Amino acid sequence: MNAHAAPFDEERIKMSAVLVKEYDPKWPEWFETLRARIEPALAGVPHRIEHIGSTAVPGLTAKPIIDLDIILNRSVLPPAKERLAAIGYAHQGDLGVPDREAFNLPDEELKRILPPHHLYVCIAGAAALHDHLSFRDFMRKSPEWVQRLSSHKVRLCEQGRDDRQVYMDGKAEMVREISVLAIMCF
Repeated sequence: MNAHAAPFDEERIKMSAVLVKEYDPKWPEWFETLRARIEPALAGVPHRIEHIGSTAVPGLTAKPIIDLDIILNRSVLPPAKERLAAIGYAHQGDLGVPDREAFNLPDEELKRILPPHHLYVCIAGAAALHDHLSFRDFMRKSPEWVQRLSSHKVRLCEQGRDDRQVYMDGKAEMVREISVLAIMCF
């Protein structure tokens, strides 16, 4: 077994008791661990990998799950899907979001030894990709919005206890508001 497996198992136990955590400086390290695993598999396929979502914003309260976008041209999507399959990722389709393909890890051992994460492949220039990057970049430059969204997330968790749907529905309006601001800025 991998000597680094235990922290991620412990993190999953903690996640079951709480939806969000205060920002953890380990999250960028988790992203780098995941990128270091994915990069060799995509050697020769032009791409870049971005850390997106709340864990990519210093100071922002978040679910401790790393979101990654692999950005590439549509022409190299088929070989990228094959290469990701070779390292254990199962393609789930676009899940209703055009030009954004979702992947999961069905292998329980891989889930146990890797940081918790969501993996997407986005076509360069896609609206979903622009939204992800705009939100992240805006939040990285907006400490007042980081504080507002963090406080809102904590309140939602306190109100909804462990109800993920209450949390997701409750934060949607503020995330939309921030996204509109972000798109205007970027």
